[in-house]
Amino acid sequence: MKKSFRKLPDAELEVMQAVWACTPPVSRSQIDEILKDSHPMALTTLLTLLTRLSEKGFLRIEKTGRRAQYIPLVAEEEYLAEQSKRFLHKLCGGNLSTFATALCNSGLTKEEISQLRGLLEKGEL
Repeated sequence: MKKSFRKLPDAELEVMQAVWACTPPVSRSQIDEILKDSHPMALTTLLTLLTRLSEKGFLRIEKTGRRAQYIPLVAEEEYLAEQSKRFLHKLCGGNLSTFATALCNSGLTKEEISQLRGLLEKGEL
Protein backbone atom coordinates (compact mmCIF):
# COMPACT_ATOMS: atom_id res chain seq x y z
CA MET A 1 0.00 0.00 0.00
CA LYS A 2 1.36 3.41 -0.97
CA LYS A 3 1.91 5.96 1.78
CA SER A 4 0.12 9.28 1.71
CA PHE A 5 2.02 12.33 2.91
CA ARG A 6 0.70 15.66 4.00
CA LYS A 7 2.39 18.74 2.61
CA LEU A 8 5.35 19.73 4.75
CA PRO A 9 5.61 23.29 6.05
CA ASP A 10 8.28 25.29 4.17
CA ALA A 11 10.95 25.07 6.89
CA GLU A 12 10.56 21.29 7.22
CA LEU A 13 10.64 20.88 3.44
CA GLU A 14 13.86 22.90 3.24
CA VAL A 15 15.45 20.57 5.80
CA MET A 16 14.23 17.48 3.93
CA GLN A 17 15.62 18.87 0.67
CA ALA A 18 19.00 19.25 2.37
CA VAL A 19 18.77 15.66 3.64
CA TRP A 20 17.83 14.40 0.16
CA ALA A 21 20.85 16.24 -1.29
CA CYS A 22 23.20 14.07 0.81
CA THR A 23 24.13 10.40 0.81
CA PRO A 24 22.60 8.82 3.93
CA PRO A 25 23.23 8.64 6.79
CA VAL A 26 23.37 12.43 7.09
CA SER A 27 24.86 14.43 9.95
CA ARG A 28 23.43 17.63 11.35
CA SER A 29 26.55 19.47 10.21
CA GLN A 30 26.01 18.32 6.59
CA ILE A 31 22.43 19.60 6.69
CA ASP A 32 23.54 22.86 8.29
CA GLU A 33 26.24 23.31 5.62
CA ILE A 34 23.66 23.01 2.83
CA LEU A 35 21.20 25.38 4.51
CA LYS A 36 23.66 28.01 5.79
CA ASP A 37 23.56 30.27 2.70
CA SER A 38 19.98 29.89 1.51
CA HIS A 39 18.11 29.14 4.76
CA PRO A 40 20.31 29.76 7.80
CA MET A 41 18.77 28.71 11.11
CA ALA A 42 19.77 28.37 14.73
CA LEU A 43 20.98 24.95 15.86
CA THR A 44 17.99 24.55 18.17
CA THR A 45 15.60 25.32 15.31
CA LEU A 46 17.28 22.77 13.05
CA LEU A 47 17.18 20.11 15.77
CA THR A 48 13.50 20.85 16.42
CA LEU A 49 12.69 20.50 12.71
CA LEU A 50 14.65 17.23 12.48
CA THR A 51 12.71 15.88 15.47
CA ARG A 52 9.39 16.89 13.88
CA LEU A 53 10.36 15.20 10.62
CA SER A 54 11.18 12.05 12.57
CA GLU A 55 7.82 12.18 14.37
CA LYS A 56 6.06 12.55 11.01
CA GLY A 57 7.85 9.48 9.61
CA PHE A 58 10.08 11.32 7.13
CA LEU A 59 13.36 10.58 8.94
CA ARG A 60 14.86 8.00 11.25
CA ILE A 61 17.29 9.30 13.85
CA GLU A 62 20.13 6.99 14.82
CA LYS A 63 22.09 8.12 17.86
CA THR A 64 25.62 7.01 18.62
CA GLY A 65 26.68 8.59 21.89
CA ARG A 66 26.00 12.30 21.52
CA ARG A 67 26.07 12.18 17.71
CA ALA A 68 22.98 11.67 15.61
CA GLN A 69 22.67 10.52 12.02
CA TYR A 70 19.55 11.09 9.95
CA ILE A 71 18.21 8.59 7.44
CA PRO A 72 15.40 9.61 5.07
CA LEU A 73 12.43 7.24 5.17
CA VAL A 74 10.65 9.01 2.31
CA ALA A 75 12.31 9.41 -1.09
CA GLU A 76 12.23 12.85 -2.68
CA GLU A 77 10.56 11.44 -5.81
CA GLU A 78 7.87 9.76 -3.69
CA TYR A 79 7.09 13.01 -1.86
CA LEU A 80 7.04 15.07 -5.07
CA ALA A 81 4.74 12.56 -6.79
CA GLU A 82 2.29 12.64 -3.88
CA GLN A 83 2.26 16.45 -3.76
CA SER A 84 1.83 16.69 -7.54
CA LYS A 85 -1.15 14.33 -7.37
CA ARG A 86 -2.62 16.35 -4.50
CA PHE A 87 -2.14 19.59 -6.50
CA LEU A 88 -3.79 18.10 -9.57
CA HIS A 89 -6.84 16.96 -7.62
CA LYS A 90 -7.18 19.84 -5.17
CA LEU A 91 -6.50 22.84 -7.41
CA CYS A 92 -7.36 21.49 -10.85
CA GLY A 93 -10.28 19.25 -9.90
CA GLY A 94 -8.38 16.26 -11.27
CA ASN A 95 -8.57 17.73 -14.78
CA LEU A 96 -5.27 17.06 -16.52
CA SER A 97 -5.99 19.62 -19.24
CA THR A 98 -6.48 22.36 -16.63
CA PHE A 99 -3.23 21.28 -14.94
CA ALA A 100 -1.29 21.32 -18.24
CA THR A 101 -2.67 24.75 -19.14
CA ALA A 102 -1.73 26.13 -15.72
CA LEU A 103 1.74 24.63 -16.05
CA CYS A 104 2.25 26.16 -19.50
CA ASN A 105 0.93 29.53 -18.31
CA SER A 106 3.21 29.49 -15.26
CA GLY A 107 6.08 31.15 -17.06
CA LEU A 108 7.83 28.11 -18.49
CA THR A 109 10.07 28.99 -21.40
CA LYS A 110 9.46 27.53 -24.86
CA GLU A 111 12.56 25.38 -24.30
CA GLU A 112 11.17 24.00 -21.03
CA ILE A 113 7.82 23.23 -22.64
CA SER A 114 9.65 21.55 -25.51
CA GLN A 115 11.68 19.51 -23.03
CA LEU A 116 8.50 18.48 -21.22
CA ARG A 117 6.89 17.48 -24.53
CA GLY A 118 9.98 15.42 -25.39
CA LEU A 119 9.87 13.59 -22.05
CA LEU A 120 6.18 12.80 -22.55
CA GLU A 121 6.74 11.56 -26.11
CA LYS A 122 9.60 9.30 -25.00
CA GLY A 123 7.45 7.90 -22.21
CA GLU A 124 9.89 9.13 -19.59
CA LEU A 125 7.14 10.81 -17.55
